[in-house]
Formats: sequence, structure tokens, C-alpha cells
Amino acid sequence: MQLELLNDQGQASSKYDAPETVFGREYNEDLVHQIVVAYQANARQGTRAQKDRQMVHHSTKKPFKQKGTGRARAGMTSSPLWRGGGRIFPNSPDENFTQKINKKMYRAGMAAIFSQLAREGRLAVVDSLKIEAPKTKLLAAKFKAMNLQSVLVISDDVDDNLYLASRNLPNVMVVEPRYADPLSLVHYKKVLVTKAAIDQLKEMFA
Repeated sequence: MQLELLNDQGQASSKYDAPETVFGREYNEDLVHQIVVAYQANARQGTRAQKDRQMVHHSTKKPFKQKGTGRARAGMTSSPLWRGGGRIFPNSPDENFTQKINKKMYRAGMAAIFSQLAREGRLAVVDSLKIEAPKTKLLAAKFKAMNLQSVLVISDDVDDNLYLASRNLPNVMVVEPRYADPLSLVHYKKVLVTKAAIDQLKEMFA
């Protein structure tokens, strides 16, 4: 699979031969959907809590007599049928949302995402991405010169300058290959990968 090799102005100067095992796979929509949903589910925290009829603060007094009112019989106002009553199946803070994804499935899904990005022209290669100082203005100007608004950068070496300069840009994310996740790959409009990072991606997902 040949990928675009971009220069500092964001123009395709030449082609870069990328491994077919990572960037030339068929797109499996069901598998990609599964790993993206699992990634989002595994990031959830079980912080929500609801009360059942035993936990709500209500009197145990019978609200009205059993017969003669014409209404349905009721024992106490904490019933889930009443407004302000407890929930029948309340959410608990220890609820577990994690989903298991096999390593083989995850590697195949990530390779399918990279391959589809390459086919759509949303993935490109750069020699390296460095800036002289940890200034957001410098990195923003660099991406503006390359005509990039929403970009995920996968770099083999994320130094302090690059990290500090990128963290204030809302549509820019800079990560090392081991921290590349399926949700970010799908979300950002453009993905830039350094040459050295491609070798690491090959070891991880081939």
C-alpha cells in the first residue's frame, strides 16, 4: 500500500510504501463497530446510583384504607408504582460496563481502520514532526500551513515541546503508536503518521 508522503506545506511530495498487513486489509464494518463500542464501554464509569423501595425515605404507613375508596389497594408510598417511589431495578455504582475484545480481533480491527483511512485519503506519512519550543502558536501555524484543521498525529517520539504545544488545540491530538485508539482514528478527519511510527504499528497490528 502506497501512502502520501507530505512535506512541511502539506503537499504530497512522493509516495511511501507501507506494509500491506496493516494498511492493505479489507474493511470489516462489523468488527470495527464492535471494537469502537467496546472501547467506549470500557471507558465508562459506574458512578450513577438509584434507590430501590427499601432505600427511599418514605413512611411505612398505609396511605388509605384497603376497601371502599374505589382506588387500587396500596400498602406504602415507596412502591415503584408511585411517584417518588423506589426503582424496581435501580442502577448501582458498582455496575460493570466492560466488554471483552480478543487481541486478535483488536489487531484486525485496528488494521482495518488504518487500511480504510488510507483508501479514503485520510492517512498520510511525514518524515517527523518537531517544533523548536513548547508554543501552541508554532504548532498551530505549522498545521495551518499544511491546511489541516482536525488531525491525529501518531509519532514515534512525542517530546515535551510537541506535547505541550498540542494539548491546547481542540482539534489536534498527538500520541505514540501504543496509545492510538480506534475511536480517535475514526473521529479525526486526518491522521498523520511518522515513518518510524509505521514500523511500530507494523509490529503491533500486523
